[in-house]
Amino acid sequence: MLRLVMRGFDAALAMLVGALYLWCLPELDSIQGIEYPLLIVTGALLLPTVGEMLGLYQAWRGRSIFSMFGTFLVSWAMTGLLISAFLVVTQSGGVYSRLWMGLSCLSVLVIGLLARGLLYVYLRRIRADGRNLKSVLFIGRPENAAHVHRRLAAMPYAGYRIDRMIVHEDEAQVLEQVRRLVEDSVFSRSFDEIWLSYPLNHGNTVKALADQLIAVPVSVRYFPDLSDVRLLNHRMTQVADMFSIDLNYSPLHGPARIVKAMEDRLLGTLLFVLFLPAMLLIAIIVWALMGRPVLFKQHRHGLDGKRFRIYKFRTMHKHEPGISNRQARHQDGRVTRFGHWLRRTSLDELPQFYNVLQGRMSLVGPRPHAMDHNALYKDMIGAYMQRHRVRPGMTGWAQVHGLRGITEDVSDMEKRIDYDLYYINNWSLGFDLKILLLTVTRGFVNDKP
Repeated sequence: MLRLVMRGFDAALAMLVGALYLWCLPELDSIQGIEYPLLIVTGALLLPTVGEMLGLYQAWRGRSIFSMFGTFLVSWAMTGLLISAFLVVTQSGGVYSRLWMGLSCLSVLVIGLLARGLLYVYLRRIRADGRNLKSVLFIGRPENAAHVHRRLAAMPYAGYRIDRMIVHEDEAQVLEQVRRLVEDSVFSRSFDEIWLSYPLNHGNTVKALADQLIAVPVSVRYFPDLSDVRLLNHRMTQVADMFSIDLNYSPLHGPARIVKAMEDRLLGTLLFVLFLPAMLLIAIIVWALMGRPVLFKQHRHGLDGKRFRIYKFRTMHKHEPGISNRQARHQDGRVTRFGHWLRRTSLDELPQFYNVLQGRMSLVGPRPHAMDHNALYKDMIGAYMQRHRVRPGMTGWAQVHGLRGITEDVSDMEKRIDYDLYYINNWSLGFDLKILLLTVTRGFVNDKP
């Protein structure tokens, strides 16, 4: 129901906003013909169509607000690009007022985000209060049931409640209870969904349960117990007519890869131009105080472990190549006074905007470590190299949580890897925008060397 309402809302919003500005702008009060109404209707139909293709109207239950905002933003941007392309191809751009188009587009974006934010907060609140919940029948082992209970208790706003459980160590008894349940639940039932949770080595039990539950017309979800497997953004796929659980794949494929590339190119260009005067000033000061070279260049591992050259402003006195490659420390004599200030404010990282525009880095992603650190930690931390499944970033989820600078021991690096893998597992455009905002508010100042 909510999906239908939101599709209608987006279409009505685009239509009403366009019509309102058409009526309010004084220079458009004498407009005749069908050009403006036709463009309004086109936009109103195109926005929910693009949104449907990008998954904008998927169920909100259990979904991140930043993911939802990001998907709406991409849908809005693609709709604008398609309309602009149509006007260019038909050479009809001069027919329409730029002010009217700009105000209409921005208003749809702002109102659409605001409405979704308010509705999202409202739904979370009423679900946390015990309303608008989906009733769940849980079938599984006792330890899996306890785990699911803990997760739902920690997220009361998710909107699910376990009202009935079939839990037993003896799987024969479980199958018998489910058989009787199916007989009583074909046409009427007290639950909305059925959740199964068993370890992977209980595949025969899961298959037998699925065969029985197919007679009950509700959603049946299987939560495999993968607690002993380190996963990276896992998903269900179909290969050669066979279903597989991808335990380890990069999330940036298909449309997501295009979205990430657009974010890096468009926002990266904007930020590069914005910071260009500061970069020129810093370059002049570095040259005046320390001489040439102004930039520090070093190879790092990037996407899929491939090497690339990273750029920073030089912060240290010159020394022979291969000497003193250890991490900078407090009161490090190699770091100049101005270099210390650059490091503390993270301004030494600004030349990496060029790496972003090259396509070798992203604005947001796991920070690229020195190559000798990769060689050291890849054998000490099992999932270490999985951070290279995406492009390295100028800032990241670990950095905005203070995990940056020198690593005193392996535990420091393990914390960073945990945050990096969390970012990869939960990537979305909204998540990237959140990290960029957090970088502005608490990610620039660095107390570590």
